[in-house]
Amino acid sequence: MAMTTRLLAWLGGQHPGRLGRWLLARPRALAWTLAGLSLAAWVAFAGGLAFAWDIRRSLPDRRALSSVGDMAQATTLYDQGDEPVFTIFKEQRIEVPLEKIGKTMREAVVSVEDQRFYQHNGIDLVRIGAAVVANARAGERAQGGSTITQQLARMSFLNRKKTYTRKIKEAFAALLIERTYTKDEILALYLNKAYFGDGYHGVEAASLGFLGKHADELDVPEAALIAGLIQSPSAYAPTINMEKAIARRNIVLLMMLDNGVIDRQAHDKARRARVRLENRLRRDEPYGLYFKEQVRRELVDRFGWQRVSEGGLKVYTTIDRTLQQQAEAIVERRLTEVERRRGYPHGTRAKITIDEDVAPPYLQAAVVVIDPRTGAVRAQVGGRNFRESRFNRAVQARRQSGSAFKPIVYAAAVEQGQSPGSVVSNLNDPINTPQGDYVPEDEHSGANSMTLRTALRTSSNRAAVQLLRTVGIPEAVKTAQDLSLGRMPAVPSMALGAGEVTLQSLTAAYASFAAEGVLHEPYLIRRVEDQDGNVLYATEAKERRVFKPETAFLVTSMLADVINSGTGWRARAEGFRLPAAGKTGTTNDYHDVWFVGYTPTTVTGVWMGFDQPREIIANGYAGELAVPLWASVMAVATNGDEPEAFKRPDGIVGATICRISGKRAVDGCSQVPVEGDDGAVEIRSMAYTEYFRKGTEPQDECEEHQGAGFLDKLAGFFGKDNDLKPVSAEQAGLPPASIPRDIPAPPPDRVEAPDAPARAAEPRADARDEAPKVEEAPKDEKKRGFWGRLFGRRDKAEKKEP
Repeated sequence: MAMTTRLLAWLGGQHPGRLGRWLLARPRALAWTLAGLSLAAWVAFAGGLAFAWDIRRSLPDRRALSSVGDMAQATTLYDQGDEPVFTIFKEQRIEVPLEKIGKTMREAVVSVEDQRFYQHNGIDLVRIGAAVVANARAGERAQGGSTITQQLARMSFLNRKKTYTRKIKEAFAALLIERTYTKDEILALYLNKAYFGDGYHGVEAASLGFLGKHADELDVPEAALIAGLIQSPSAYAPTINMEKAIARRNIVLLMMLDNGVIDRQAHDKARRARVRLENRLRRDEPYGLYFKEQVRRELVDRFGWQRVSEGGLKVYTTIDRTLQQQAEAIVERRLTEVERRRGYPHGTRAKITIDEDVAPPYLQAAVVVIDPRTGAVRAQVGGRNFRESRFNRAVQARRQSGSAFKPIVYAAAVEQGQSPGSVVSNLNDPINTPQGDYVPEDEHSGANSMTLRTALRTSSNRAAVQLLRTVGIPEAVKTAQDLSLGRMPAVPSMALGAGEVTLQSLTAAYASFAAEGVLHEPYLIRRVEDQDGNVLYATEAKERRVFKPETAFLVTSMLADVINSGTGWRARAEGFRLPAAGKTGTTNDYHDVWFVGYTPTTVTGVWMGFDQPREIIANGYAGELAVPLWASVMAVATNGDEPEAFKRPDGIVGATICRISGKRAVDGCSQVPVEGDDGAVEIRSMAYTEYFRKGTEPQDECEEHQGAGFLDKLAGFFGKDNDLKPVSAEQAGLPPASIPRDIPAPPPDRVEAPDAPARAAEPRADARDEAPKVEEAPKDEKKRGFWGRLFGRRDKAEKKEP
């Protein structure tokens, strides 16, 4: 009202003017004019308040100002010796204090980004004025007047939109930052936060990533090159456009000259300098990427990607970096050897072009090394090349395990009370199934009965299936589930590895035999800490007893035969000497080959095959392909280990039994005629010492060889009817001689085949994934005569071995 009165007084003065007279003559128009002016004033007032509120709201508070130094930090992974080995990051940044950034580097950045940095209070009015003039002449926003402090404010609190509103907010935020931090602190924050291209945040990461030097090691042209990247990293990165990078560097050099930090001579010399790129960051992770990726997955599941990629976590893993690196090299070497074999029908990795997002068609392998005492995964190789295929065949691929599954069935049988000396009979009897009678193919032996020890050493398919029938399929399925192998198909062929497993789960299952029946869940992460050292997560021992200690020992004693004189004999031929146990596995049509073996301190599993299953090579048994790979990895994994016997539980005793009957041996069991494949007959002992749980050792004596003395044998050869007809070599089940001669004699308590020979024939070059065959006699060798057949001696006329 007062305003209206004053306005009317002004209009009604002595000389109101043409507008005044017009308004006085029209009262209604006057009222509308007054209302419009009032509304405009209120709108302007409200807009001013809103703008001020927006500015105030966007400015950092005291807490935000104190967190300017908070930056996305890379998560660091440490090996088993607590040495850094990998990093996981959203922003590849290595934060360093200002004193770790060379003076030349600091001067280059100040010269090109903010020459008056140490003179202004966060806003450079001189630079802003120059930018306004330049933009007016260009007719567009050609220059910016932002100081280093304003840029830091933008990085920390604002977006990168080029608007005048943002510039005003940026200026106010810069003033607040200048009141909170010193100039050197602001410069350090800026140099650690700025983006330099190629994923490098901060001057230290950029220096190492582009030039292979620390930020305090850069010379003048190198510092100018890095400083020039800040304005437009994507355009000036030397890895993208070297010509633009050099042109930008030369501009920075000129500004350094104008700023007086270098003289003309240094400027001219620096312009002529050549750029030599070297990446020291990504070169540090040429191996272990399958292991790293598995750790990353587990971390993201637990903490989320943002915290893992930006939180600067310290992750202490179980990896043995030396073993991991060498295991990967061994995998490539052994697979290349297979690819070079005569008759290899597939393309080799060296000659195959890999298409993006297509599974590599070349031969693959996987390796897992675990400490059976804890479950710590010391090495994990998921394939030949992580960058060509991220599919981790050690933990993601589920494949049929073939005969490598048989020890699980044997363990279930031993857990029920059977022993390695128990006899599996009626091996040729078919098993009734809904599809009809089933007798598995068996290249390993034609005998109709054999002990568990012989059956496992020779990898008899018929014995495994008959044993499964004795154990019961439901019990075997439960045993597999207890071992975390998953649910197996409830069919007889389950005993032959028809179910699918991962390499890591099968390796961990074998580790329970080495760990006296205790299954330790495999793990890759020991603990996780935040930047301040607070423990966020620590792996708790997840272990459970799955077998009695006696069961684990008895199964181990049988699996030791496999390496010493069975399908895994090539491990000894390759030079692996420590006490060990393990089992081969070859699937139908030679699609997959496995070997899992262990010492008391280390268990290693290997797999070889194609991602799209197909025959690896004709007659490509695991003993030929997988065992040499295992032996090479184990030699590295156990390097420096002293021979250590598997601990025999107090509840285990030894007893001398007959190999054929499985009962207590009598005198006659040591003088049994055995007919070889060539028809030659010799007297061999069927008596050997076997392990039993105390109280379960056989009490009945062998009836088949009862009273088989000298006169009985003599009468038998003169036609008297008796029971001493020669047994076949298969029925005798004698282990062939396959241990290299230079293996030292085992200590008395070492677990290996109780009747393993002390010396061995040289390994056969044509041995396959079955029990190694005894050396055949020369074709011109005479058959044994009467006395030779009677006493197991050669006739004098026979030629002696040299």
